[in-house]
Amino acid sequence: MSSRTSPVSPPVTIRRAVAGDARRLTRIVRGSGAYRGEYAAAVAGYRVGPDYIEAHRAFAAVGADGPGGRVLGFYSLVLAPPELDLLFVADDAQGRGIGRLLVAHMQGEARAAGIDRVKVVSHLPAADFYHRVGAVRTGTALANPPAVPWDRPEFEFRIPPR
Repeated sequence: MSSRTSPVSPPVTIRRAVAGDARRLTRIVRGSGAYRGEYAAAVAGYRVGPDYIEAHRAFAAVGADGPGGRVLGFYSLVLAPPELDLLFVADDAQGRGIGRLLVAHMQGEARAAGIDRVKVVSHLPAADFYHRVGAVRTGTALANPPAVPWDRPEFEFRIPPR
C-alpha cells in the first residue's frame, strides 16, 4: 500500500517502518502516558527491535517537520493470526487524528492481505479509542501475572471488502 498524507497539520505520512526506526518506536512505547503509574511495569524495558520491525508489518506515522520527518506514532499488524499487535502515538502528538489515520491504514493493509477481521487486545486506557474508531468489543483477555496483572478488553476490527 502506498503512503498516505492526512489533513492533520502539519502533514503526516504513513510509511513502512525500517530497522533504523527501532529506537524511536521504543521511546514512544516507553514514554507513553497511558502506561504511567500502575501500568508502568508493562513497558519498562520494552523494546521494539529491528528484528521485530522486519518480522511484522510495522508502519510509522511521520510528520513533515525536521529532516526525514519525526516519527509521531506507529502500528504493527500480525497477519497470522490477524492481530493489531502494537499501536502507539507519541503523547505530544495525540489529539491530532494520527491514531485514527494509523487505524485506517491498518485496515487498508489488512484488506489488501485478504483479511476480514483483526483482533486487538487493548490496554485499558485505550479501550475508548478503539471503540471510537470502529472496533467492536468481543471479550476480555484475562490477566497473566506477572507480565500483565490486569484483565484487558478484546476488540475486533471487521474489515469490509472494497
